[in-house]
Amino acid sequence: MTVPKLTRAVVLLLLALQATWSWSRGDDRAFFFIQLSDPQFGMYAADADLQQETANFEFAMATANRLKPAFVIVTGDLVNKPGDPSEIVAYKRAAARLDRSIPLYNVPGNHDVGNVPTRESIAAYTAAFGPDHYTFESGEILGIVLNSVLIHSPQGAPDLYVEQEDWLKAELEKAKARGARRIVIFQHHPWFLENVDEPDKYENIPLERRRQYLELFRRYGVTHLFSGHYHRNQIAHDGPLELITTGPIGKPLGGKEKSGMRIVVVRDGIMEHRYYEMGDIPNQPTKIPN
Repeated sequence: MTVPKLTRAVVLLLLALQATWSWSRGDDRAFFFIQLSDPQFGMYAADADLQQETANFEFAMATANRLKPAFVIVTGDLVNKPGDPSEIVAYKRAAARLDRSIPLYNVPGNHDVGNVPTRESIAAYTAAFGPDHYTFESGEILGIVLNSVLIHSPQGAPDLYVEQEDWLKAELEKAKARGARRIVIFQHHPWFLENVDEPDKYENIPLERRRQYLELFRRYGVTHLFSGHYHRNQIAHDGPLELITTGPIGKPLGGKEKSGMRIVVVRDGIMEHRYYEMGDIPNQPTKIPN
């Protein structure tokens, strides 16, 4: 008995729709992304040349092209000297090696907009790299990118700090209203490194604003906070929140890790991740070994 042509066409259409629906809702079986941090073009040689940063970042782009993640996100300090034209061009040239089918998301760091950002420094960043805060969707992830330099040191542009905070609250409210499955924050500065009440320092967000934002994230069901800035790896928790600070694709600063990247896998409703040094990249990124 043969299946009528019309029936076969309907079956094929349903299968195609099912595949599309599975991807749009975030099929956990094969969903992963790559986090890079602190390429910081110019750091290795104190802005004298960009050779090592270029080699490292081009390797990262080649690795992404091989593994084919859902997206690549760079959590800040794209360059070493804020607004430096040669460093910006070098970063963009290396980033352009990424396959155009793979989205690349940039995040501002303090070396991109200055330790105390101003309206002018943020405008220069957005002219070079795009928005300093925004949302994106990939699989089951709603990614929220923040300009953490404004949160760390808002005094140079207090109006922009308030503007970003109001925008964040509105985005979280919209995400809650439509039942977003997984809300993830990406920014440059860690909220804290070890303990939620640790004292203020260069590496973390000041305690006064830290508590306020973490409470906001808990209220809206945020699960993970990804950052860089520390040039080392650090994992911490605040109740249901997991804070992941990722080491650099650029120059390491102390610690035992070397330059590398973090691969993050979403599978069976669970988010797993691991930092890989550049000589230890896996062939099967959707299986994170213990």
